Amino acid sequence: MKKLKLIGIAAIIAATLLTSCGKKAADTATGKTDPVAKVRVAQATLQDVLQTAEFTTTVQPESKNNIAGTAGRIKKLFVEVGDRVSKGQKLAQMDDANVANLQTQIANIRVTYQRVEELLKVGGASQQDFDNIKLQLNVAETNLATLEENTFLVSPINGIITARYFDEGDLFAPSQYPIYTVMQMNPLKLKINVSESYFTRVKLGMKATVSFDILNGETFEGRVNLIYPTIDELTRSFTVEIGLANNAMKIRPGMYGKVTLNFGTAQNIVIPDKAVIKQQGTDHRYAYVLNADNTVSYRQIVLGRRMSATYEILSGIADGDKVVIDGITGLIDGKKVIVIDN
Repeated sequence: MKKLKLIGIAAIIAATLLTSCGKKAADTATGKTDPVAKVRVAQATLQDVLQTAEFTTTVQPESKNNIAGTAGRIKKLFVEVGDRVSKGQKLAQMDDANVANLQTQIANIRVTYQRVEELLKVGGASQQDFDNIKLQLNVAETNLATLEENTFLVSPINGIITARYFDEGDLFAPSQYPIYTVMQMNPLKLKINVSESYFTRVKLGMKATVSFDILNGETFEGRVNLIYPTIDELTRSFTVEIGLANNAMKIRPGMYGKVTLNFGTAQNIVIPDKAVIKQQGTDHRYAYVLNADNTVSYRQIVLGRRMSATYEILSGIADGDKVVIDGITGLIDGKKVIVIDN
């Protein structure tokens, strides 16, 4: 009985081995062995690459002034939103009742001043009496000048009225709203936040190309007018101010624009964009590089600029390396490949 049991076990083992060998033979016969991948490659080359950087911005006026006076009733408004105004031009007149009252007071003080002055000459008044009335007159005249200045409100700049918050007859009190807002819109300025890596490369006076989607991509030339001297420790960037002429008045404050700075050229490796692989769930980029033994290596790379159908490579690829551009699907590090003609 024991002998029969051993014979049965041996038969099962033999059948298993025969099945396994038969499966391997069948897989070989039907081509199910791991095939050699067919790929196309392109050579990485060292090229002069234009070094530009693009930044987004919002247009700002060169200067912006809120026009407001002291508390009082608005007697007259001389301009409307959209009007162009000149420096010193009258914009609004406040109620002048207080001006008239103060002018009457000053006239009375002057009479007293002249009388005390005459009395001082003949010994009928002291020097202190004269000094007191003189001081009183000076203070009243200063107050009148201030009141008159706030009676007729004038524009401090050449610009355009961009907002009006009150009507004639309204009672104005200093608050969050002025009577008018006036902006200087030629030239304009644009502020951009630039990575600290460019800090030593941005220079005063360097040209900047500015474009606006709302103007169908039309470009304008600006210049760097101001470079802020410190770097923000949170964003690792610094602020640059671009001056932009606006003679045709096409550009308006609040427009969204793009600023491009040109830093010249640099020699870097360039490869086709089809060779670049993005690792899912990360910002890492990779490429497969062909080895001398016709295997491929999975290599991490750092991208620079994208130029049409190519990428600038800052690190990870050497001049003359051959990178896989077709047949990438299914490749793994170290896999054997066959290079086919392009």
